[in-house]
Amino acid sequence: MRDASKSVLPICFQSRGLEVGDMTLTDSVKEHSFLAGLTDEQAEKLITLGSEVRFHENEAILTAGERSQYFYLLLQGSVCIEVAARSFVVCIQALGPGEAFGWSAFLDQHDTLFQVRAREDCRALRIDGAEIGAVMRADPVLAAETLRRALSLAADRVQATESMLAELCGVRPRKPRIESC
Repeated sequence: MRDASKSVLPICFQSRGLEVGDMTLTDSVKEHSFLAGLTDEQAEKLITLGSEVRFHENEAILTAGERSQYFYLLLQGSVCIEVAARSFVVCIQALGPGEAFGWSAFLDQHDTLFQVRAREDCRALRIDGAEIGAVMRADPVLAAETLRRALSLAADRVQATESMLAELCGVRPRKPRIESC
């Protein structure tokens, strides 16, 4: 079992202190698609719970079967959502900047369902699931919106898994439904 404390390089998050190019980290994170449409106050509540972390190419970030603790907003780089067994690993979905993973951290005492591995050097905002749970219990409107977004992530994983399974079985995956207005 790997020692996560040696592979994750946390940088203390200060909402006005870190610079990313010409923008602060807060500005950079506020542009993340998971936070799009939230009020500035709601986004700030989530962002201040986070800390910036970095992962190296091929580093395992989440391991299937381990207790879910953190939710990640990917800021830079890319990761692969994987299904792993003793004799094989299958990449189900690749995620890039602006995407999120670790949705099972929103569920109390839940194990991670997928393995997540860095495809290249990555930078993300890591948010503790227990802390976000406390914020959501205090703010039901934010809770409903955050959980709706997390459910959308879970549905994306199911659809990606279904598509990969179909491909592995030699079946053409069905086309996603086009939503009408």
